[in-house]
Amino acid sequence: MSVAVDGLPPLREVAAAHGLQARKALGQNFLFDLNLTRRIARAAGPLEGVAVVEVGPGPGGLTRALISEGARKVIAIERDARALGALAEISAHWPGRLEVIAGDALSVAPATLTDKAGGAPLRIAANLPYNIATALLAGWLEAEPWPPFYDKLTLMFQREVARRIVATPAERADYGRLAVLAGWRTEARILFDVAPAAFTPPPKVTSSLIELIPRQRPKPCDAETLSALTKAAFGQRRKMLRQSLKAFAAARGLDLPALLAAAGLEPTMRAEEVDVAGFVALAQAAAGPAATLY
Repeated sequence: MSVAVDGLPPLREVAAAHGLQARKALGQNFLFDLNLTRRIARAAGPLEGVAVVEVGPGPGGLTRALISEGARKVIAIERDARALGALAEISAHWPGRLEVIAGDALSVAPATLTDKAGGAPLRIAANLPYNIATALLAGWLEAEPWPPFYDKLTLMFQREVARRIVATPAERADYGRLAVLAGWRTEARILFDVAPAAFTPPPKVTSSLIELIPRQRPKPCDAETLSALTKAAFGQRRKMLRQSLKAFAAARGLDLPALLAAAGLEPTMRAEEVDVAGFVALAQAAAGPAATLY
Protein backbone atom coordinates (compact mmCIF):
# COMPACT_ATOMS: atom_id res chain seq x y z
CA MET A 1 0.00 0.00 0.00
CA SER A 2 1.39 3.43 -0.97
CA VAL A 3 1.68 6.35 1.43
CA ALA A 4 0.38 9.93 1.07
CA VAL A 5 2.23 13.08 2.10
CA ASP A 6 0.77 12.94 5.63
CA GLY A 7 2.12 9.43 6.19
CA LEU A 8 -1.22 7.66 5.79
CA PRO A 9 -2.42 5.66 2.76
CA PRO A 10 -4.14 7.46 -0.15
CA LEU A 11 -7.84 7.94 0.47
CA ARG A 12 -9.00 5.72 -2.38
CA GLU A 13 -7.01 2.84 -0.90
CA VAL A 14 -8.45 3.55 2.53
CA ALA A 15 -12.01 3.55 1.19
CA ALA A 16 -11.42 0.31 -0.70
CA ALA A 17 -9.85 -1.39 2.31
CA HIS A 18 -12.85 -0.55 4.51
CA GLY A 19 -15.55 -1.15 1.91
CA LEU A 20 -16.48 2.52 1.96
CA GLN A 21 -18.57 3.10 -1.12
CA ALA A 22 -20.59 6.30 -0.92
CA ARG A 23 -24.26 5.73 -0.12
CA LYS A 24 -26.90 8.01 -1.54
CA ALA A 25 -29.19 7.29 1.42
CA LEU A 26 -26.59 8.89 3.70
CA GLY A 27 -26.03 11.88 1.41
CA GLN A 28 -22.41 10.86 0.89
CA ASN A 29 -20.06 12.25 -1.76
CA PHE A 30 -16.42 11.68 -0.82
CA LEU A 31 -13.49 13.99 -1.52
CA PHE A 32 -10.36 11.96 -2.29
CA ASP A 33 -8.13 14.84 -3.43
CA LEU A 34 -5.92 15.71 -0.46
CA ASN A 35 -4.88 18.99 -2.11
CA LEU A 36 -8.53 20.04 -2.15
CA THR A 37 -9.18 18.94 1.42
CA ARG A 38 -6.12 20.91 2.51
CA ARG A 39 -7.51 23.97 0.72
CA ILE A 40 -10.79 23.57 2.62
CA ALA A 41 -8.93 23.15 5.91
CA ARG A 42 -6.88 26.28 5.25
CA ALA A 43 -10.12 28.18 4.55
CA ALA A 44 -11.33 27.12 8.00
CA GLY A 45 -8.11 28.35 9.61
CA PRO A 46 -6.01 29.42 11.26
CA LEU A 47 -6.46 26.21 13.24
CA GLU A 48 -3.66 26.27 15.82
CA GLY A 49 -5.16 25.67 19.25
CA VAL A 50 -8.67 25.20 17.81
CA ALA A 51 -11.03 22.24 18.24
CA VAL A 52 -12.86 21.53 14.98
CA VAL A 53 -16.17 19.73 14.68
CA GLU A 54 -16.50 17.76 11.44
CA VAL A 55 -19.77 16.16 10.36
CA GLY A 56 -19.71 13.13 8.06
CA PRO A 57 -15.94 12.58 7.73
CA GLY A 58 -16.31 9.32 5.76
CA PRO A 59 -12.83 7.96 4.96
CA GLY A 60 -11.28 11.01 6.63
CA GLY A 61 -9.85 13.20 3.88
CA LEU A 62 -10.86 16.49 5.47
CA THR A 63 -10.14 15.06 8.92
CA ARG A 64 -6.54 14.43 7.94
CA ALA A 65 -6.24 17.89 6.39
CA LEU A 66 -7.61 19.63 9.49
CA ILE A 67 -5.10 17.87 11.72
CA SER A 68 -2.25 18.46 9.26
CA GLU A 69 -3.12 22.17 9.19
CA GLY A 70 -2.70 22.38 12.95
CA ALA A 71 -6.09 21.73 14.59
CA ARG A 72 -5.56 20.94 18.25
CA LYS A 73 -8.35 18.38 18.03
CA VAL A 74 -10.96 17.18 15.55
CA ILE A 75 -14.31 16.02 16.89
CA ALA A 76 -15.76 13.91 14.06
CA ILE A 77 -19.44 12.94 14.06
CA GLU A 78 -20.08 9.89 11.88
CA ARG A 79 -23.20 7.74 11.65
CA ASP A 80 -21.79 5.29 9.07
CA ALA A 81 -20.21 2.42 11.00
CA ARG A 82 -18.17 1.45 7.92
CA ALA A 83 -16.09 4.63 8.34
CA LEU A 84 -15.10 4.01 11.94
CA GLY A 85 -12.18 1.75 11.04
CA ALA A 86 -10.66 4.35 8.73
CA LEU A 87 -11.08 7.04 11.39
CA ALA A 88 -9.46 4.76 13.98
CA GLU A 89 -6.36 4.58 11.78
CA ILE A 90 -6.19 8.40 11.73
CA SER A 91 -6.58 8.50 15.49
CA ALA A 92 -3.72 6.02 15.92
CA HIS A 93 -1.53 8.05 13.57
CA TRP A 94 -2.15 11.28 15.53
CA PRO A 95 -2.74 10.21 19.15
CA GLY A 96 -5.03 12.54 21.07
CA ARG A 97 -5.91 14.65 18.04
CA LEU A 98 -9.13 12.92 16.92
CA GLU A 99 -12.26 11.98 18.83
CA VAL A 100 -15.10 10.23 17.03
CA ILE A 101 -18.76 10.47 18.00
CA ALA A 102 -20.62 7.57 16.40
CA GLY A 103 -24.12 8.85 15.77
CA ASP A 104 -26.42 11.33 14.05
CA ALA A 105 -25.15 14.93 14.04
CA LEU A 106 -28.73 16.20 14.33
CA SER A 107 -28.98 14.65 17.79
CA VAL A 108 -25.61 15.79 19.20
CA ALA A 109 -26.08 18.61 21.73
CA PRO A 110 -23.80 21.65 21.64
CA ALA A 111 -22.87 20.99 25.29
CA THR A 112 -21.41 17.65 24.24
CA LEU A 113 -19.19 19.36 21.69
CA THR A 114 -18.00 22.11 24.02
CA ASP A 115 -17.20 19.53 26.71
CA LYS A 116 -15.10 17.54 24.24
CA ALA A 117 -13.31 20.71 23.09
CA GLY A 118 -11.79 20.95 26.54
CA GLY A 119 -11.81 24.72 26.69
CA ALA A 120 -10.38 25.27 23.20
CA PRO A 121 -12.19 27.57 20.74
CA LEU A 122 -14.71 25.52 18.77
CA ARG A 123 -15.13 25.72 15.01
CA ILE A 124 -17.22 23.68 12.57
CA ALA A 125 -15.80 22.61 9.21
CA ALA A 126 -17.39 19.93 7.07
CA ASN A 127 -18.29 18.56 3.69
CA LEU A 128 -21.84 18.13 4.95
CA PRO A 129 -23.98 15.15 3.97
CA TYR A 130 -26.39 16.80 1.55
CA ASN A 131 -29.52 15.22 3.00
CA ILE A 132 -29.12 16.91 6.41
CA ALA A 133 -27.07 19.99 5.48
CA THR A 134 -29.82 22.62 5.67
CA ALA A 135 -31.32 21.16 8.86
CA LEU A 136 -27.91 21.28 10.54
CA LEU A 137 -27.28 24.86 9.43
CA ALA A 138 -30.69 26.05 10.61
CA GLY A 139 -30.03 24.52 14.02
CA TRP A 140 -26.64 26.22 14.29
CA LEU A 141 -28.11 29.57 13.24
CA GLU A 142 -30.92 29.30 15.80
CA ALA A 143 -28.58 28.29 18.64
CA GLU A 144 -29.14 29.84 22.04
CA PRO A 145 -27.51 31.58 23.76
CA TRP A 146 -25.84 33.85 21.22
CA PRO A 147 -22.94 34.37 20.45
CA PRO A 148 -22.98 30.62 19.80
CA PHE A 149 -20.76 27.74 20.88
CA TYR A 150 -18.68 28.02 17.67
CA ASP A 151 -16.59 30.89 16.29
CA LYS A 152 -16.91 30.08 12.58
CA LEU A 153 -18.65 27.73 10.15
CA THR A 154 -16.85 26.56 7.00
CA LEU A 155 -19.25 24.27 5.16
CA MET A 156 -19.73 22.61 1.80
CA PHE A 157 -23.18 22.81 0.22
CA GLN A 158 -24.69 22.27 -3.16
CA ARG A 159 -24.19 25.52 -5.06
CA GLU A 160 -27.92 26.25 -5.20
CA VAL A 161 -28.18 25.95 -1.40
CA ALA A 162 -25.11 28.14 -0.89
CA ARG A 163 -26.72 30.83 -3.05
CA ARG A 164 -29.85 30.66 -0.88
CA ILE A 165 -27.76 31.21 2.24
CA VAL A 166 -26.04 34.39 1.04
CA ALA A 167 -28.95 35.82 -0.99
CA THR A 168 -30.56 39.23 -0.49
CA PRO A 169 -33.90 40.52 -1.80
CA ALA A 170 -31.97 41.51 -4.94
CA GLU A 171 -31.75 37.77 -5.73
CA ARG A 172 -35.45 37.05 -5.25
CA ALA A 173 -35.39 33.51 -6.58
CA ASP A 174 -32.79 32.49 -3.99
CA TYR A 175 -33.81 34.68 -1.07
CA GLY A 176 -35.66 32.84 1.69
CA ARG A 177 -35.70 31.73 5.31
CA LEU A 178 -32.09 30.50 5.35
CA ALA A 179 -30.86 33.83 3.99
CA VAL A 180 -32.76 35.76 6.67
CA LEU A 181 -31.41 33.62 9.52
CA ALA A 182 -27.87 33.69 8.13
CA GLY A 183 -27.96 37.42 7.40
CA TRP A 184 -29.36 38.23 10.83
CA ARG A 185 -26.82 36.37 12.90
CA THR A 186 -23.76 35.92 10.68
CA GLU A 187 -21.68 37.42 7.93
CA ALA A 188 -21.90 34.82 5.18
CA ARG A 189 -20.00 34.52 1.92
CA ILE A 190 -19.19 31.92 -0.71
CA LEU A 191 -15.45 31.17 -0.77
CA PHE A 192 -15.09 29.02 -3.87
CA ASP A 193 -16.85 26.43 -6.01
CA VAL A 194 -15.97 22.76 -6.34
CA ALA A 195 -16.73 20.92 -9.58
CA PRO A 196 -18.73 17.67 -9.51
CA ALA A 197 -15.69 15.74 -10.79
CA ALA A 198 -13.90 16.37 -7.48
CA PHE A 199 -16.31 14.04 -5.67
CA THR A 200 -16.82 10.30 -5.69
CA PRO A 201 -19.43 9.68 -6.91
CA PRO A 202 -19.74 13.01 -8.76
CA PRO A 203 -23.02 14.78 -7.91
CA LYS A 204 -25.11 16.30 -10.67
CA VAL A 205 -24.47 19.85 -9.45
CA THR A 206 -21.56 22.11 -8.53
CA SER A 207 -20.79 22.54 -4.84
CA SER A 208 -19.66 25.64 -2.96
CA LEU A 209 -17.67 26.21 0.20
CA ILE A 210 -19.28 28.85 2.36
CA GLU A 211 -18.03 30.74 5.41
CA LEU A 212 -20.34 32.05 8.13
CA ILE A 213 -18.87 34.17 10.93
CA PRO A 214 -21.22 34.87 13.86
CA ARG A 215 -22.10 38.48 14.54
CA GLN A 216 -21.30 39.23 18.16
CA ARG A 217 -24.23 41.63 18.51
CA PRO A 218 -26.98 40.96 15.98
CA LYS A 219 -30.09 43.11 16.27
CA PRO A 220 -32.09 41.91 19.28
CA CYS A 221 -34.80 39.51 18.24
CA ASP A 222 -36.40 36.29 19.46
CA ALA A 223 -34.99 33.48 17.32
CA GLU A 224 -38.09 31.29 17.62
CA THR A 225 -40.39 34.12 16.57
CA LEU A 226 -38.19 35.04 13.61
CA SER A 227 -38.01 31.39 12.54
CA ALA A 228 -41.79 31.01 12.70
CA LEU A 229 -42.32 34.28 10.82
CA THR A 230 -40.00 33.35 7.99
CA LYS A 231 -41.47 29.87 7.69
CA ALA A 232 -44.93 31.37 7.33
CA ALA A 233 -43.94 34.19 4.99
CA PHE A 234 -41.77 32.14 2.62
CA GLY A 235 -44.07 29.14 2.84
CA GLN A 236 -46.49 31.22 0.75
CA ARG A 237 -43.95 33.48 -0.91
CA ARG A 238 -46.20 34.35 -3.86
CA LYS A 239 -48.79 35.84 -1.52
CA MET A 240 -48.79 39.27 0.10
CA LEU A 241 -47.84 39.50 3.76
CA ARG A 242 -51.43 40.32 4.73
CA GLN A 243 -52.32 36.79 3.55
CA SER A 244 -49.17 34.71 4.16
CA LEU A 245 -48.90 35.83 7.80
CA LYS A 246 -52.61 35.56 8.61
CA ALA A 247 -52.32 32.15 10.29
CA PHE A 248 -49.15 33.18 12.18
CA ALA A 249 -50.88 36.25 13.61
CA ALA A 250 -54.08 34.37 14.47
CA ALA A 251 -52.19 31.62 16.29
CA ARG A 252 -50.48 34.21 18.50
CA GLY A 253 -53.46 36.47 19.04
CA LEU A 254 -51.93 39.33 17.06
CA ASP A 255 -53.57 42.07 15.01
CA LEU A 256 -51.82 41.58 11.68
CA PRO A 257 -52.34 45.13 10.26
CA ALA A 258 -51.01 46.60 13.51
CA LEU A 259 -48.09 44.15 13.48
CA LEU A 260 -47.08 45.12 9.94
CA ALA A 261 -47.48 48.83 10.69
CA ALA A 262 -45.31 48.53 13.79
CA ALA A 263 -42.56 46.96 11.66
CA GLY A 264 -42.90 49.64 8.96
CA LEU A 265 -43.99 47.12 6.31
CA GLU A 266 -46.72 47.41 3.72
CA PRO A 267 -49.41 44.67 3.81
CA THR A 268 -49.05 44.30 0.04
CA MET A 269 -45.36 43.36 0.22
CA ARG A 270 -44.28 39.79 -0.41
CA ALA A 271 -41.70 37.93 1.66
CA GLU A 272 -39.03 38.21 -1.03
CA GLU A 273 -39.26 42.01 -0.83
CA VAL A 274 -38.58 42.20 2.91
CA ASP A 275 -34.93 42.47 3.89
CA VAL A 276 -33.35 40.99 7.02
CA ALA A 277 -33.88 44.19 9.00
CA GLY A 278 -37.55 44.15 8.03
CA PHE A 279 -38.06 40.61 9.28
CA VAL A 280 -36.21 41.41 12.51
CA ALA A 281 -38.46 44.44 13.03
CA LEU A 282 -41.48 42.22 12.40
CA ALA A 283 -40.30 39.70 14.98
CA GLN A 284 -39.64 42.49 17.47
CA ALA A 285 -43.15 43.85 16.90
CA ALA A 286 -44.66 40.38 17.33
CA ALA A 287 -43.05 40.15 20.77
CA GLY A 288 -44.07 43.67 21.83
CA PRO A 289 -47.34 45.07 23.22
CA ALA A 290 -48.04 47.29 20.19
CA ALA A 291 -49.22 44.41 18.06
CA THR A 292 -51.09 42.44 20.72
CA LEU A 293 -54.81 42.12 20.04
CA TYR A 294 -55.93 40.68 23.38
